[in-house]
Amino acid sequence: MNIYDKANELAKALKESPEVAEITSAMKLVDADPESKRMLDDFRNRQNELQQQMMTGEMPSPEEMEKMEKLFEVLSMNLNIRRLFDAERRLSVIIQDVNKIITDSLQHLYGPQM
Repeated sequence: MNIYDKANELAKALKESPEVAEITSAMKLVDADPESKRMLDDFRNRQNELQQQMMTGEMPSPEEMEKMEKLFEVLSMNLNIRRLFDAERRLSVIIQDVNKIITDSLQHLYGPQM
């Protein structure tokens, strides 16, 4: 068994999954509406900026985090953006589950978790 072949099979299964198809479909709807696309792009850009900031060890202020939460709530009122967020969340759960399966399979190497 070649691990890389299995990884490529998993990648192919993810690409062909209903969750990825739903993200693709939702993204097309968002892209078709210039205002929705602009709002989502602005949100993603700000989200990336905050992630970069946190990676350098600088935590965003509580006010900034609250602002992002409110912006997320506003964006979620847009049905197409909410559909995209929901689809992304479902794919994220799958990726987390797969990661846990892989990690759990190696746990015997490091002993039980505390």
